[in-house]
Amino acid sequence: MSTTVNAAPPAPPTILGAIGRGIRALFRRAPLSAFWGVIAALILTMAVAAPVIAPYPPLKSDFRAMQKPPSEAHWFGTDQIGRDTLSRVMYGAQSSLTVAFGAVLFGTTVGALWGLACGYFGGRFDMASQRVIEFLQSFPDLILAMAIAMALGGGMGTVIVAIAITRIPFGGRVIRSVVLSLKEMQYVEAARGIGASHKRLMFRHILPQCVAPYLILATTHLGVAIVIEASLGFLGVGIPPPTPTWGNMLADSLNSGLVPPWWLVVFPGAAITLTVLAFNLLGDGIRDLLDPRLRGSV
Repeated sequence: MSTTVNAAPPAPPTILGAIGRGIRALFRRAPLSAFWGVIAALILTMAVAAPVIAPYPPLKSDFRAMQKPPSEAHWFGTDQIGRDTLSRVMYGAQSSLTVAFGAVLFGTTVGALWGLACGYFGGRFDMASQRVIEFLQSFPDLILAMAIAMALGGGMGTVIVAIAITRIPFGGRVIRSVVLSLKEMQYVEAARGIGASHKRLMFRHILPQCVAPYLILATTHLGVAIVIEASLGFLGVGIPPPTPTWGNMLADSLNSGLVPPWWLVVFPGAAITLTVLAFNLLGDGIRDLLDPRLRGSV
């Protein structure tokens, strides 16, 4: 008499498992984007660990080493009042990335929810919303963010709100176009036919299909947000000194005269360039990975 042993049911998929599979797929299909993703992760790690790994406090002045070039004691040199440039670049990453992530998360999320409502309900609400979005898009991003920041005053929260408002139209337009195609799908029509409410249709059946374009938007907009934040800091309407950001470090270098010391320009500028490039190329890889039409060409 034989006994059959039932196999244990497979474990349900977890979020960490899905993330791990996505990372492995990114390395396999888009190794260049994965490499820049590692660079972006290292920059994020540097920003989070800045209080631990920075060799000096960012506001500590050494009046015996004012405006000195890179040396063994100060790898990135010092500024006009003897502050260590390497430490300020590390702490500047903390400020700049906090603003960028906060602005993109807030602006893209609000724009996505707005686009979801516009695409689903349509009609006069959609028409009025599109006119508002077109009005916001008629201004260059930097000009609009600078006007909002000047109107609201200085501070990190103000800069986050100013940059977030410039991200809302893009999220609204993209998610609206996705929703317009999704709401005509057969499974949505079937759910509507059995009496599903508008809330259930929007948030249970349509919104989950918008996660992929949302992630692509958020990743690619990080680079734009970093550039806008640095530009606002350079123009003097961003996070006010003495808090170090990459933008106001470049602005401070101009106080040294017509030709500022090269290390005060090169290192903050290189940090901005490397970070924007890393997030943009990572966003391209995520787009290619999540878009079914591009999977065969990666």
